[in-house]
Amino acid sequence: MSLFNMAPQYPVELTEPMRRELTQLGVEDLRTPDAVDAVLGAKQGTVLVVVNSVCGCAAGNARPGVARALQHPVLPDRIVTVFAGVDRDAVARARSYFTGYQPSSPQIALLKDGKVVFMLERSNIEGNDAAGVARALTAAFDQYCSAPAQS
Repeated sequence: MSLFNMAPQYPVELTEPMRRELTQLGVEDLRTPDAVDAVLGAKQGTVLVVVNSVCGCAAGNARPGVARALQHPVLPDRIVTVFAGVDRDAVARARSYFTGYQPSSPQIALLKDGKVVFMLERSNIEGNDAAGVARALTAAFDQYCSAPAQS
């Protein structure tokens, strides 16, 4: 086992509350490469992938921005998360689907039929606020996701 494949770099006591910020909103938590492949490998529909992180811009901008965006009437078919520095293999697998983008934490990708159609990288998140992240996400949802059915 190499030094880089050891236990998660952050203690669970620190990361679980950060993870719950998303899962309590209904975001699916993917912790293994197989779980990532089951969702992203299907290459059907729209999937928002949130690469969660312990950094300040994830706490102040990314997670609150995602929470606001999830109140929008138009949403992706699936919304999932992986946690950088914690579920390393799942994160690496998710990033393998982000063709043309360098890894960053946090990072938020919208995939449509298996291809990245929108990406917020750390540089887009840390220079923004939660409302700005939400606006960027909802604009992408409006462009790439199907509107909800009218009742």
